[in-house]
Parts: sequence; structure tokens; C-alpha cells
Amino acid sequence: MTEHSAAALVQEGITQLSGCSDSPRLDAEVLLQAACGINRTALACDPDQPVDPQSAAAFFVFLKRRSQKEPIACILGHKEFWSLEIRINQATLVPRPETEVLVETVLDAIPPDAAVDLADLGTGSGAIALALAAERPLAHITATDISRAALSKARENAKRLGLDIHFVEGDWFAPLAGRRFDAIVSNPPYVRQNDPALEAGPARFEPATALFAGEDGLDCIRAICADLKHHIKPDGLVALEHGHDQQSAVRGLLSAAGLESIVHVNDHAGLARVTSARMPH
Repeated sequence: MTEHSAAALVQEGITQLSGCSDSPRLDAEVLLQAACGINRTALACDPDQPVDPQSAAAFFVFLKRRSQKEPIACILGHKEFWSLEIRINQATLVPRPETEVLVETVLDAIPPDAAVDLADLGTGSGAIALALAAERPLAHITATDISRAALSKARENAKRLGLDIHFVEGDWFAPLAGRRFDAIVSNPPYVRQNDPALEAGPARFEPATALFAGEDGLDCIRAICADLKHHIKPDGLVALEHGHDQQSAVRGLLSAAGLESIVHVNDHAGLARVTSARMPH
């Protein structure tokens, strides 16, 4: 079998990815490291180092997947979120940078020394719950998801990161009967069914059940809001991530559920991405 140099593989990667990636060199270098362990520093120091045929073959498989616009995180099986390495699988979304705004919103409302009861609904990989647990170690965090495969990955992440979270299987509040919380957080599905913007994009590599929520994208948020009054304590915080054009509808749903002090929070692109509210006394 032909032996390739690291530099030659990177160049081949750049060629293959130039038409489908905004960062072909970076992608090629990251995939090379995943395939054979040659990081960017080692590549710069010795670009002509040989790569064994088996590792080169793995690199070409990664390149083919990336050339079809599969996200790097899906190929590697992990993504950094809140400075934590979050491992993902086919049942979980890739953690998004804008979801860190949701984490920030909750942290701003919870003092570091408060032993609050907090629920993360539809936890997926556990990214939100894990970030909150890392920052608020006194909090008692319960995370739910309807997907057993997602919960398995979330539990794996929590164990590996040494963070204490109680994971339960079920749809939204279903496994939390009789329980009330000081804070409820969720990044639920909120994409409109058959949204053309997602049909050819990287999201097609993620689970549809974690993305789509009916014709207007609000089915899951409606379901959460319908049960909030049974699970949020007086003066409790609710924080929801949603689409950038859904803030008015989410405000209406939270208001109809009896919540007050409704605030919209913009993401780093200046788009309304999170809405928080309080249950009055």
C-alpha cells in the first residue's frame, strides 16, 4: 500500500474540502489528528513524517464524510461545550455555542452557594446539565430525556467528568410527577417541520426528534409550558432556548402558564435565543 506523508494528506484534504467547508485546512488537520494522532504542532515541526496506510485509510474515510458536510463533531464523536468535552452519539444533538447563553442565563439567576433543585428537560448529551453542575456543585440536578440512547451517553459524560446528575427516562415532566423545582431549563426541539434551511445542511446528520417540533416549531415548548405550574416553585426560574423569531410566541406561552418577569436574552449574534421567566409567589 502507498505510504503518505502527513503534509500530503493535509493537502489532499484541503483539495477535497475546499468546496464544502469554510475551513478546509483546519478540518483536514483536525481529521488527520483523529485518524493517526498527529496534532498541528507535530505537523508543523515535521510535515514530511510518514503516515501508515491504515491511518491514512481512516483519514480518507473521515474526509469523505466531511465532504458530505457531516459536522466535524459527528465524525469525531465529541464537541467542546462550556470548556467540557461532551461526547455525542446518533441520538444526541451537537452542542451549539448559542446554547451557552442558556447556561449563562441560569447561572446568573443561581447564587454559587445555593443548593437549588434544578431540572433539565430533554437533556440529550447532558451538555446543559453538565455545564450547570460544573459551575454550581451544590445544585441538585435532575435531567430527563425520552431517548434511552441519549441518556446513556449523558450518563457516560457525567461519569467521565465526575459530575453528579440524576438522569431519568421520560418525556419532559412525565418522570417528575409530584416534584417541584427552583429552576427548570430546556433546549427543546424548536425547528419547524420540513424547514428547507435544514434539508441540505449539517443538521440532517442529527436526530430529527431532537430538532423538529411541528408546523410552527413550538409543539415541545407548548408541552413544557402546559405543565410548568405543576413543577415550578414560587419565584422559580424557567429558561427556554428557542428559535430567533419565536420570542413573541414563547412569551405568550409563558404568560398563559402564569409566569411573570419574562425576559428575552440575545445570543452572541444579537438574535433573541433564550427566554426566562419567574413563577410569582
